Amino acid sequence: MHKSGFVNIIGNPNMGKSTLMNALVGERLSIITSKAQTTRHRILGIVNGDDFQIVYSDTPGILKPNYRLQESMMKFVQGALKDADVILYVTDVVERLDHRNEILDKIARSGIKTILVINKIDLTTPEALEELVALWREALPDAEIVPVSALENFNIGGLFDRILAALPEGAPFYPKDTLTDKTLRFFASEIIREKIFLNYDKEVPYSVEIAIDEYKEEPAIDRIAATIYVARDSQKGILIGHKGQRLKRVGTAAREDMEQFLGKKVFLQLFVKVNPDWRNDDRQLRRFGYIE
Repeated sequence: MHKSGFVNIIGNPNMGKSTLMNALVGERLSIITSKAQTTRHRILGIVNGDDFQIVYSDTPGILKPNYRLQESMMKFVQGALKDADVILYVTDVVERLDHRNEILDKIARSGIKTILVINKIDLTTPEALEELVALWREALPDAEIVPVSALENFNIGGLFDRILAALPEGAPFYPKDTLTDKTLRFFASEIIREKIFLNYDKEVPYSVEIAIDEYKEEPAIDRIAATIYVARDSQKGILIGHKGQRLKRVGTAAREDMEQFLGKKVFLQLFVKVNPDWRNDDRQLRRFGYIE
């Protein structure tokens, strides 16, 4: 008997979805920062065993769209509801149940096997957790509830067992040596974007998009050239910093992560350009992979 299926990870921003995804896959595929809305695309992570294949899907955090980019992000979430064999709805010990969203109501009506993951249990007490489990059991009576701490890797094995038990029988969707559906270019751009989220405050990280202009693979080194697009001239100045020092810091951190990810040397060049209102421009959104 072989089991195979799509396990789609859904939840509000800041619930630790990406940390959970990476813990389940055993690889760093999704951006992890303390800031909300860092995941913009739907990212697949594939785990294979002798008799199973689990296709995890990390989706953007649920939000009310303010511009076309966020509308496209929410389409990734809606798509995840359509092809899921199992839904992991991720909450945490702080989120309040009275902040229900439309997606949660759709999940409740969907009939799809749902596992409600209560994350960050290292930040609460057993008594408070027990009360929270009771509240969620009343809100989503058909969901199985699994408390975890993705950051501390607590009960990830138990969650995996629940996921495997819920999967339907079927043939693998992808070749057994496949880790993800994304390219090296994609992960290079995500690593750069992550470093920008970690090194800048306020609006700059949310106004940034990365284009990989060149990616040359050589036996001993990968040569990568990337352009960081921002929405305004003032953001370009902030991003570059005095004498280019801030951009250099981002480039160094990104290169080091790329080398660890790829297991080889990387030569990275970064450029910065202004692309006004790219978040509302369908042509630009299509170029960056948000619209098909």
